[in-house]
Amino acid sequence: MDTLTAYELVFRVFAFLLGAAVGSFLNVCIYRLPRDLSVNQPRRSFCPACKAPIPWHQNVPLFSWLALRGKCASCGSKIAFRYFAVELLTGLLFLALWLVFPWQIALVYWVFVSLLVAATFIDFEHFIIPDEITIGGTIAGVLASLALPALMGEVSRLRAGAWSLGAAALGYALLWLVLEGGKKAFGKRRIRLEVPTPFSWVRQGDDAEFVVGKERGMWSDHFARESDLMLLHCSEVQVDARRFENVTLEFHYNHLTIGDESFPLDQVDRISGVVRELQIPREAMGRGDLKFLAAIGAFLGWQAVLCAIFAGSLLGSLVGLTSMILGKREWSGKIPFGPYLALGALIWMFFGDDLLGWYVGLLAP
Repeated sequence: MDTLTAYELVFRVFAFLLGAAVGSFLNVCIYRLPRDLSVNQPRRSFCPACKAPIPWHQNVPLFSWLALRGKCASCGSKIAFRYFAVELLTGLLFLALWLVFPWQIALVYWVFVSLLVAATFIDFEHFIIPDEITIGGTIAGVLASLALPALMGEVSRLRAGAWSLGAAALGYALLWLVLEGGKKAFGKRRIRLEVPTPFSWVRQGDDAEFVVGKERGMWSDHFARESDLMLLHCSEVQVDARRFENVTLEFHYNHLTIGDESFPLDQVDRISGVVRELQIPREAMGRGDLKFLAAIGAFLGWQAVLCAIFAGSLLGSLVGLTSMILGKREWSGKIPFGPYLALGALIWMFFGDDLLGWYVGLLAP
């Protein structure tokens, strides 16, 4: 093995191992950020089940999960495969970026793919993308473009920063138009139940559990705006001690209207009855996706914004249609859009030039 080969091998191994170690930290972020927990305190990782601190020798990326066979050494609870998958995926992405891009760009892209991985797994589990990732990522992308203008294909730092800011604004604005247009066109969904079905609304602190038949979820999941309205056409209803028959419930985010009567939801403990038909509000996507696409634009430029939207929409639609065909998606089910935007961004990073060349070739006479 010559010197150059050994030199490259060392850096490739380092890139993979560093990625796996970063993936271990991303697992901390994926668990803690959606729960509003500090990623710094406690400093040591802990078992989600028994909360026992995990010593360093049981927290070695990749190896520890395999050695412990996916179980906590203290309580024996199962440790999700996601922990191993995040470490492996991040390691492989770090290695791929090192192999494909100049080292200066690879270093910046290591930061970027870390944001993509964290956002993907958080969105899959919680249907949110925290501001620490979206807003923080947008700021980091603009600063990185100022420091390394080659990210935007520029020599001038000022022009690179302007392109980065413009791409971030474009990403946010395009998805905002989709969000608002989708709300006007498809913001209501009417569901006619095959048979009259029991439902319940039970307060749980500042939120409530909403159950219709076998469908179960939190009340806040159905209301993204103050103007949202949910209608339930009911055979019978009981609001705490009050009973009604053959009425339509008009649910707003903070109060319920039945005919001329209004009930503030913060003063109601339980609503139950039998529903025949629902009209539920829905959004094309969450506002976190807008900020996430802004972060993608800040790092990759405006072309990546267009690619992420197209690829994300196509992939998300295919997954949604497949789920519906296979009968795996219920009427209240949600599809996170962030992971598909992240995949679209990765496609552009690694294959953008080839895709652009292919597309220009199609347009050429």
